[in-house]
Amino acid sequence: MAMHNLVQALVFVAVSFNTLAPTVANVEGDALYALRRSVKDPKNVLKSWDPTLVDPCTWFHVTCDADNRVTRLDLGNAKLKGRLVPELGKLERLQYLELYMNNLEGSIPEEIGGLKSLVSLDLYHNNLTGSIPASLSKLSNLNFLRLNGNRLTGRIPRQLTKLPNLKIFDVSNNDLCGTIPTTGSFSKFSEESFKNNSRLEGPELMGFVRYDTGRCK
Repeated sequence: MAMHNLVQALVFVAVSFNTLAPTVANVEGDALYALRRSVKDPKNVLKSWDPTLVDPCTWFHVTCDADNRVTRLDLGNAKLKGRLVPELGKLERLQYLELYMNNLEGSIPEEIGGLKSLVSLDLYHNNLTGSIPASLSKLSNLNFLRLNGNRLTGRIPRQLTKLPNLKIFDVSNNDLCGTIPTTGSFSKFSEESFKNNSRLEGPELMGFVRYDTGRCK
């Protein structure tokens, strides 16, 4: 009887493990396919994105790790037109989100701030609008944040200055306002990172320029 129970337990664990992996993969596949449905794809770069497959790891422009979890999305200069989707926040192990030089519009989803493994967020040269989400300050592993060449508005969230590993930051050629942060990780960024934002003032000097000043109305 004891041996029978042990065998049953082992079978249960094996079945549970085998059903868990596809479930996670399906969640990530569904998240990516939500992006697929949200954009027009004139060059058919997403033609291989078949939602009936077990996981998205065989799709072009998608890279996975040994556990079949998505780690890279490389769709730069793909001529995609449409909107980003909040489902991207379900790609828990994503390290590189490369969607630069497309025709993406609308806002940057707050949910991207939940991608704790993200190293590079490249959304430059699109038509994105709205503000920079303060939730991006949760991306503690982020090295590269390039949002230049969009139509972003509002202030630069001060929470971003606390990103410990940020090496490259570029929000030039937008319509940001307020003042330029100079504390924390922002102390090493030159004014080139902020140029061509006609309503952006600064940089802040030892706290004498208040954050809530600047032409933001």
